Amino acid sequence: MLNVEDQERIRRAYYLEEKSIRQVAREQGHTRRTVKKAISATSPPKYEIRKPREAPVLGPYKSRIEELLQDNEDLPRKQRYTGRRIYEVIREEGYVGSQSGVQVYVSHLRGEKRKRQVYLPLSYEAGKDAQVDWGEAQVLMNGEKQKVHLFVMRLSYSRKLFVQAYPSERQESFFAGHVAAFSYFGGVPKRLSYDNLKTAVYAILKGKKRVEQQQFIAFRSHYLFESHFCTPSKGHEKGGVEHGVGFARRNFMVPLPEVSSFEELNAHLLDCCQRDDQRQVKGQPMTIAEAWQIEKSQLRALPTYEFACCISREVCLNPYSQVVFETNRYSVPTNEAYPKLTLRAYPFDIEILHGKQVLARHARSYHKHQDILDPLHYLPLLEQRPGAFEYATPITSWRKDWPALYEQLLGKLQSRYEGSAGIRHFIQILKLHTTYPTELVKVAIKQALRDGALHVDAIQLYIEQLSHPQTPAPLDLPDHHHLQTIGSQPLNLSDYDQLLENNHHDH
Repeated sequence: MLNVEDQERIRRAYYLEEKSIRQVAREQGHTRRTVKKAISATSPPKYEIRKPREAPVLGPYKSRIEELLQDNEDLPRKQRYTGRRIYEVIREEGYVGSQSGVQVYVSHLRGEKRKRQVYLPLSYEAGKDAQVDWGEAQVLMNGEKQKVHLFVMRLSYSRKLFVQAYPSERQESFFAGHVAAFSYFGGVPKRLSYDNLKTAVYAILKGKKRVEQQQFIAFRSHYLFESHFCTPSKGHEKGGVEHGVGFARRNFMVPLPEVSSFEELNAHLLDCCQRDDQRQVKGQPMTIAEAWQIEKSQLRALPTYEFACCISREVCLNPYSQVVFETNRYSVPTNEAYPKLTLRAYPFDIEILHGKQVLARHARSYHKHQDILDPLHYLPLLEQRPGAFEYATPITSWRKDWPALYEQLLGKLQSRYEGSAGIRHFIQILKLHTTYPTELVKVAIKQALRDGALHVDAIQLYIEQLSHPQTPAPLDLPDHHHLQTIGSQPLNLSDYDQLLENNHHDH
């Protein structure tokens, strides 16, 4: 077989020195057929094995290995023969060679049978398609590492991304992510593609048929988009958003964001999405922002009101004026202690209602067996039972964090009034928190302590003065001359003598 040097000598002799094939063959000791092949070759010669190498140890078992690999076609994807398992099978049947030899042969067979998976290049119409997916990431929230769930929607035409973080992938978060994305985009794509998420799909039937969740159908009906669900285990059918999830994680979350709340984290993610609009995706003729200018007018208009992204539950009040949801106990005002209530769970908040009236709002807890108590909810009951003030859990928890001037006020009231009257006065002052902002109440209490006006009416007056600091303008009386001297005329003390005399005669 010719090597590259032989091939070069032949080609130079023929093309540059203009020798005949017969002369080159005679001078260089090759057959004329070999010379002809070298002359017509366009690439270096490759080594070709003329006959398969002998494999005296593995050879008798090759057909058995091929048989086991053929069986894989009928086995579940995660329960198929691997190279190691095939080695163990044929070893029990008498094979004495190495495991690596078996694995090399298995890889060779798989390479011959497998073809590279290829995909069609796709193009999309503006406003027609978007893809939705979830991803996970780590953040530092309040100094502790925490896992968050990233909702990602990607418009297929412009490649514009929307990313927001939620504490879970539950249905209320799933819907809230959509609503926030539609608001961010200013409209609704005509079709959305998903995996077979449990929040949307109740059951997967044969082919493309799905039994969808009733609440998802109601949500889709509200926004009037079409839904498309990918074939199970075929993530490439929505590869755009899967790439978007990884892109957001690598580019928006590195290094780990240090935040104090989900609100701060989501503001960071939205800012990253907006800055990403200046990027030009490889192979695209314009930036994301330029493509978005074309696409946004093609989206379906938003409905007049947003879908309520919550789940509702009928709940019962327990003896401690609490309702239970997902093992956690949320307080309700004791003066609104209706036995049957409705709880609405949003991704970040809990609402408790009686009919249409919202009685309480709390930050939602995703921990277990927690008491989420608002101390203001228990003030009406404590006003009736002031003896329990020192031991009431909502108050003892609040007292750990409230300002020192609250303790100062309580001490002065208890020393001024006998028995529980001081605590009752203090509770009436605390109830001002249900009506006025906390900071105003604190400043008013500080002024009351300074002036010695330790009464709820005085503190409320201070709050009103702080809320409306402007003084009334002087009266303008140019057309009422007879009134202009009122308040400036000299006093006539005889009028007072007459008043006293009349009062004496009456008695």
